[in-house]
Amino acid sequence: MRKRYQIPWRLACLTLVVILSVGYVSSTWGKAQKSYGVFLNADASDLKKISAYQTIVIDAQLFSKKDIAYLKNKGCTVYSYLNIGSLENFRSYYDAYRKWTLGFYENWEEERWMNVSESAWQRFLISLEEQLLEKEIDGFFVDNCDVYYEYQTDAIYEGLSAILQHLMTYKKAVIINGGDTFVMKYQKRNGSLQDIMTGVNQECVWSKINFKTGKFQSQSKYDREYFRNYIETCDRMGLDVYLLEYTTQKSLKKKIVKYCKKRDFQYYIADSLELGV
Repeated sequence: MRKRYQIPWRLACLTLVVILSVGYVSSTWGKAQKSYGVFLNADASDLKKISAYQTIVIDAQLFSKKDIAYLKNKGCTVYSYLNIGSLENFRSYYDAYRKWTLGFYENWEEERWMNVSESAWQRFLISLEEQLLEKEIDGFFVDNCDVYYEYQTDAIYEGLSAILQHLMTYKKAVIINGGDTFVMKYQKRNGSLQDIMTGVNQECVWSKINFKTGKFQSQSKYDREYFRNYIETCDRMGLDVYLLEYTTQKSLKKKIVKYCKKRDFQYYIADSLELGV
């Protein structure tokens, strides 16, 4: 996924900071809230703006417990971004864990794929999860399980499985961003996904990012049908489904809205990769 200062085209997917969202729901506090928003570059100065959304994804490392309480008092369900499969160089812990990275992340120069089988990384994630939970978030938006797509080894598969199974012990929402190769293998091996996730967010089902030109396009028919099959399979297995799309085309927005309303999927349509406010 596009990362903070940078959700793979598979979690992926930044310089304008104007985001569009559609799909409105009624709010219990008198004002209509938009249903779903992803704001990975937002910080405490954006609290009022992001509180206009019912379900939000933020990087809770950038917010205080008081900030989270403000959002929840406004009726927001708050999920925190948690990058388990790669390491960003702007994180304070980058130097401590970079020796366990595997390789560069295409299109994201500030980031490297992480060896999720490394016990030190797994222990660190547990400490980070506990810090986020102390802020009383409602769940986790888990990024870069696509590390298994890049490195299809038993060690990486088992590492991801262990991390996600532990996340589920908190009894909070666990939304995996993308991760189709790993998720479908897990389902095939175990017959269920209920012990690693409660929902899926898929980027670019209908839209596509051309990283060479920096422009948004319509997704190819082949990839669109592949990702539709993935999220509809997750839906049939009882998981919540969210879409994150990137486009400024009115005709494509209408297709996304029509599809999601028919399927009762949550969706967020952004006109920038930055995922700010």
